[in-house]
Amino acid sequence: MKRAVCSVNFLIGLLLEIFILIKCGIETDLFTVSVPVAVTLPYATAWINDYQSGFLKAYLPRCGIPAYIAGKFFACGISGGSMLGIACFVYLHTQAGKDVKINIALFFLSGMLWAVVAAALAAVSNSRYIAYGGSFVLFYVLVILHERYFEELYCLYPVEWYNPGHTWIFDDMGIILLCAAIILIIFFIYYETLRRRIERV
Repeated sequence: MKRAVCSVNFLIGLLLEIFILIKCGIETDLFTVSVPVAVTLPYATAWINDYQSGFLKAYLPRCGIPAYIAGKFFACGISGGSMLGIACFVYLHTQAGKDVKINIALFFLSGMLWAVVAAALAAVSNSRYIAYGGSFVLFYVLVILHERYFEELYCLYPVEWYNPGHTWIFDDMGIILLCAAIILIIFFIYYETLRRRIERV
């Protein structure tokens, strides 16, 4: 967590999101496309860094494979979610007196989700470029599918996950449950992929 949060990349992503929110607002296209990119900056490629630098061989004897993988996954998710959550918290305080209602928990979960998607893509592909760009591509594909073909399936529209415009079953809790389920599925993919790669180290 210290490596993930106390990093230059975390600060860059945080300042970028704060700037976009204050200048443009939450409902703009610029903020929408920035979400799956900015949250990947802090820690999405940490596994690749450890593997290529050789530090992985020093880490594993100290903590074991399961703890190492879980630590990488949740540090990535929490740092990405925290970055987006903090940016929205700052934005809310700059909008004092205005009728701005947002749920910071939804922003945190959405940031966490796209950060771990990038981490899983990094694990599967072993490529930084796919990690940083892949989550954006997947995000944009879901946006296109919703806006052009499946407008009634708003539950697949990623913008709905942090800024809902429809009434969900169980309200915001329905979004939280959906995001948590997706994160859990991604964790199993990430865990199995990294476990197989580490066994060959």
